[in-house]
Amino acid sequence: MDLQLGLDTFGDVSAPPAAAEGEANPYPRVIREVVEQAELAEAVGVDAFAIGEHHRDDFAVSSPEIVLSAIAARTERIRLATAVTVLSSDDPVRVFERFATLDAISHGRSEIILGRGSFTESFPLFGYDLADYDVLFEEKLDLLVQLLAEQPVTWSGTVRPPLTNQQVYPKTAAGIRAWVGVGGSPESVVRAARHGLPLVLAIIGGDPARFAPYADLSRRALAQLGRDPLPIAVHSPGFVADTDEEAAEAFWPHYRAMHDRIGRERGWGPTDRGQFDREIAEGALHLGSPETVAQKIARTVRALGIDRFDLKYSAGTLPHDAAMHAIELYGREVAPRVRELLAEEPAGHEVVGSA
Repeated sequence: MDLQLGLDTFGDVSAPPAAAEGEANPYPRVIREVVEQAELAEAVGVDAFAIGEHHRDDFAVSSPEIVLSAIAARTERIRLATAVTVLSSDDPVRVFERFATLDAISHGRSEIILGRGSFTESFPLFGYDLADYDVLFEEKLDLLVQLLAEQPVTWSGTVRPPLTNQQVYPKTAAGIRAWVGVGGSPESVVRAARHGLPLVLAIIGGDPARFAPYADLSRRALAQLGRDPLPIAVHSPGFVADTDEEAAEAFWPHYRAMHDRIGRERGWGPTDRGQFDREIAEGALHLGSPETVAQKIARTVRALGIDRFDLKYSAGTLPHDAAMHAIELYGREVAPRVRELLAEEPAGHEVVGSA
């Protein structure tokens, strides 16, 4: 498949322009902003738009499929995905039903990106024990893969009641594309290959090139299992503004606040401007002017031989108008430039076809 360039958001609770410290927009406004951002993404030619699922106060979207359905009704072409659906604390049957419904509304544009999630609030919220973290995902992924075939399912496990010759509705016109999101575990890469699902590598820190072994492992595992090659995508943070300096100055305070809040929860030390600048220069932040961001995305694509790159453009309280300008630059300037750069110097790996 040709390289796809997408955008991801977690529905981060944004701040009004010129907001006082600590001031944030109400959740309904943030959700409506996400819909507007997706509409603009389609208008400027972006290939895919993905929304994360969270159950905490700094992110507004806990039911991404509902927001994606609103977007589906206002768009015609752009692919619509989650980033990610937290399968461990959901029910695979309900996940399939919701996405089959979204697929109907969107005329076949829905995608599920399945993951364990980088936060754990959903486990106690829905009555799951974190001690069952691994078995919840493994068993539920196994069931969902069977459901995706849209045939009668007979299944049993330890985390939900069994199914016997069970049909699930609605049926779709041509099936649902599902991916597995992976943060850097070889076991997770091999699991995705074993289930015949394409891979999304979440690269949120460090040099993207260090993930090349995971991309290669996916290809080797599929080959050894006798499966056809499958796409590989990357999800990575970044931001686009008119100049490198404007991008860094606009993004930094929101990035710092978000990083330090999560850091306090997880025992990290506070970040500083030097770390931020190094992450732009050498790490996972694809941030700067359209030319700078395009050059870095092209390097990431070449290093990993990927089929899709999704920029996670939202960051904490970053205002809506800044996000909208970044989306416009990404679609109108970054994406065409990435394709020009890759035409001049293609990726080193063979880029494989879509599932």
